[in-house]
Amino acid sequence: MRRLLITGETSLAGRIHVQGSKNVFLHLAAASLLASRPVRLRNAPAITDTRVCVEIARALGAHAEVADAAMTTHAADLRTTEIPGGLGTLIRPTACFGAAVLARTGAVTFPFPGGDAFAERLIDRHLAAMQAVGAEIRVSDGFVHARARRLAGFTFDASTDGHGPSLGATISALLLGAMASGASRISGASVEPEVEHTVGLLRCLGVPVSWEGTSTLEVEGRPPANGATYTVPPDRMVAGTYAIAAAMTEGRIDLAGVALSDFPTGFLKVAATAGLDLAQVPHGIRATRSEPAPVEFETGPHPEYPTDLQPQLCALLTQAPGTSKVAERVYSRRATHIPGLASMGADIRAVGDHLTIVGPRTLSGATVRGTDIRAAAALVLAALAASGRTELAGVEHLYRGYENLPGTLRSLGAAVMEHSQEEL
Repeated sequence: MRRLLITGETSLAGRIHVQGSKNVFLHLAAASLLASRPVRLRNAPAITDTRVCVEIARALGAHAEVADAAMTTHAADLRTTEIPGGLGTLIRPTACFGAAVLARTGAVTFPFPGGDAFAERLIDRHLAAMQAVGAEIRVSDGFVHARARRLAGFTFDASTDGHGPSLGATISALLLGAMASGASRISGASVEPEVEHTVGLLRCLGVPVSWEGTSTLEVEGRPPANGATYTVPPDRMVAGTYAIAAAMTEGRIDLAGVALSDFPTGFLKVAATAGLDLAQVPHGIRATRSEPAPVEFETGPHPEYPTDLQPQLCALLTQAPGTSKVAERVYSRRATHIPGLASMGADIRAVGDHLTIVGPRTLSGATVRGTDIRAAAALVLAALAASGRTELAGVEHLYRGYENLPGTLRSLGAAVMEHSQEEL
């Protein structure tokens, strides 16, 4: 078992290039299975989830490889319609891959999705989209079996009960609509960048997709006639994490390849109050610390404050004088970072979906475990600011979303070492 040993109280300084977006890439990789000609995704992140996407495509019979920071998929023929359970349970958007296979072949078997342990991966809206296009659904032993004699144009509402539009179901409906006969209409659609870029790739493949107003998508079913080369945008969650690291350590980090416009306005507003100063510079963004203050905010769909940057900001709020309050409106059980932060000296607690952080508090190194990507990232941030040494387990979660995190932090001056448990 790999662990990180982090010695804190060092101001981070330097320049790093922001990797391609994990979440955008995963959905583009699913969409690439619609095309019978090669699809090349440039700026693919060098993370474990990328390797899983390659293996899923290969298991289905497509040619897939990663070289020169790009994933190329050639799905001229899919020899099977089953996504293996050992692969599909490793990532979050498994249902989107299932939708792509169903759209391409008229049948699919796929496992319930995996990814982070803090949230149930509800796929009811994905299944509703499959039913809308004409599929019959059967669920057994943790697998979904879907089959459609004919894919017909459909209408579909991607909104959920109390949690805003479903990003994943919006993309599943897009992929199904691309291959359906006739026009499809997706109302209550998510406007997250993942959707924007999936629409962009489909257009490059020759599928007509347009927005009607701000929350309805129109898709004209047309099997992709083209191949495409598409560039994955920078990862706004990774950029936000390193920006918060600059504020946590009172340092200065230049983030190349990313712009302020890549962040949702909700993040920019809340983070500025919490003590993160972001300035646009010629090559990207410069992140430094400003005077921290307590904040009250809630997470929500784009362009509100993103849930995937909530744990990291909680780490920063431990240094803000006063009481901060956070309402988690996306994932009801996203409080997995609280035990680790508390063991390091943070005054942080949760009641239901509401978190309270009282600061400033002096953080001290401790032995902690990250149980998902963003909780582990929050503990890394706290360790960078803490006195003494922190031993972090669960680093495999970090590698699902962050390229070479230890090496990147060392390039900024952090004292970070990686060891196996046997070496400690």
